[in-house]
Amino acid sequence: MSFLLRQISQTSGGREIVRAHVVKRDAVTIGRSPDRDIVLADLAVSPDHARIERSDARRLTISATGTLGFTVDGRTTLRATIDSAKGGEIAIGAYRITVALEADGQISLTVARTADAVERDAATGFSLRGLLPGKRATAWVLAVAVLVGFLAVPIWGFLHPEDRRSIYALQADQSWSSGPLSKAHHALEGKCEACHREAFVSVRDDSCVACHNDTHDHASAARIAKARAQPGWGGRVLAAVAKGFNKPGPGACVDCHTEHEGAGPMPATAQAFCADCHASLNTRLADTKIGNAADFGTAHPQFRPTVATSAGAKPVLTRVSLDAKPIDISGLKFPHKLHLDRRGGVARMAQTNGSGQALVCADCHTPSADGTRFVPVEMERNCQGCHSLAYDRVGGTVRTLRHGDTAQMIADLRAMYRSTAPAKPPELGGMARRQPGLYAQGQLYHAYFGAVAARPGGGEAAVRAVFSKGGACFDCHTVTPSGINGALDWAVTPVRQPMRFLQHGWFDHKAHRTETCASCHNTAATSTRSEDLLLPGIKSCRTCHGGEGSAAKVSSNCAMCHSYHIDDGAPWVPRGRVNAARQRQMSQWVRPAER
Repeated sequence: MSFLLRQISQTSGGREIVRAHVVKRDAVTIGRSPDRDIVLADLAVSPDHARIERSDARRLTISATGTLGFTVDGRTTLRATIDSAKGGEIAIGAYRITVALEADGQISLTVARTADAVERDAATGFSLRGLLPGKRATAWVLAVAVLVGFLAVPIWGFLHPEDRRSIYALQADQSWSSGPLSKAHHALEGKCEACHREAFVSVRDDSCVACHNDTHDHASAARIAKARAQPGWGGRVLAAVAKGFNKPGPGACVDCHTEHEGAGPMPATAQAFCADCHASLNTRLADTKIGNAADFGTAHPQFRPTVATSAGAKPVLTRVSLDAKPIDISGLKFPHKLHLDRRGGVARMAQTNGSGQALVCADCHTPSADGTRFVPVEMERNCQGCHSLAYDRVGGTVRTLRHGDTAQMIADLRAMYRSTAPAKPPELGGMARRQPGLYAQGQLYHAYFGAVAARPGGGEAAVRAVFSKGGACFDCHTVTPSGINGALDWAVTPVRQPMRFLQHGWFDHKAHRTETCASCHNTAATSTRSEDLLLPGIKSCRTCHGGEGSAAKVSSNCAMCHSYHIDDGAPWVPRGRVNAARQRQMSQWVRPAER
């Protein structure tokens, strides 16, 4: 036995296409699954929905294979018998299966989609599109809403201001604002014309320099233009679009300083702004000595501090990479180990006089007022507590050597020995009775009159003693004896204490106050030469700092350590203010010899 199956479908133009084939079996299956004999593409049909079997030469039985039934001649059922000679119609979902007996005695099953279902697009049969208004109507509604919400209502709110001191006051015109200005520009809040001088034109540089007239680039405009990397085709497209919207070209103030980002500090400059030039600087500036830098964590050269290769009034300064293990000749002799060693002589002296176990860094190094640097070490404040310069006592007054003024100190010593004799001890004055023992070698009489006899010629010996090994000057300073290199008298090499070794980078000690000094300067306790440069290298910094957006403890962009407009001072401070601050600092920290 077999079935004649006809599948009727329609083209988009409404023309019917009939596909027929014979199934030589006693039963056929119906369902949505592709492996069924009769496939009905309707979500209302189960993958395996029903089964048709021939009972004899004319009749057939249709039965549901699941819980969903079907309709036979208008009646819903799960099982039915149809006489093909009389004909019948089976409805399953959107499909109709017509049963008929052909002239050759073969039973035919004709499958067709109902007219209503054909009109519906199967892909949109379950869409909610028909429940929503059309695109054109929606566009008009939204356009009207925008005009009312962002134009009519703000204008009405501007013309009818409410008491803005109330937090419940309606401030509809705020919808025009791009956001609050930063703390630096807070005074310009509401004065849009101060920066936006032309409608629909981005802020120009002349608006910025109208107030910030003491700012400057860190190189000439021509050199910066040469150093800047050329954009690819994508960048050129974006630049053209930006120009179409009246945005200024590359290198404008607004490229770096973005506003309306909130009421706090201005956002830091993005790393990409600096990397645009510095990532491959050597490919465009052949004469530069600056290494390429793009990311502190992965692409940054070693630090290059400025150190003195010779001491003196005019020291020779040079920039050297820390990889070369440079030294800094300051003119001082103060090995850190001698002062920091907990088992050394300094520690024992501290234990003896009860002032502590040993010196620590803070005993000599005092932070500046802003906490970013350290003020130079001074003899009177930091050293004299241990290194006394006393050389004479007059009554209750102790006379000390003048520190920082070598010529005057020498003159003081020579004058002392050329002037009056040493004070006569009371035991040798008046009518006091002389005791025989006082005239012995080393006793009072001998010491006093010996000093009186040696006084006129003792000045040179005292000067020589001060500048010789074991003297007050020799142990700490580099001394030049008289007659050496044409020197007329004894001289002390001027001491150089730099305010900062990293002239092109910025390090904020205040931001690292949670760390100990030894966390970074870990070689101080073992340093045996004053020339040792105890700066930490980039590897040490990278234990905490990574590049912008890195997973390091502190993600660091270029602006954290480098300045664009200035060559000194804290970031974001223009040159004029830095110069003023520098003058104030220098007036406070001038060396004793220069006072």
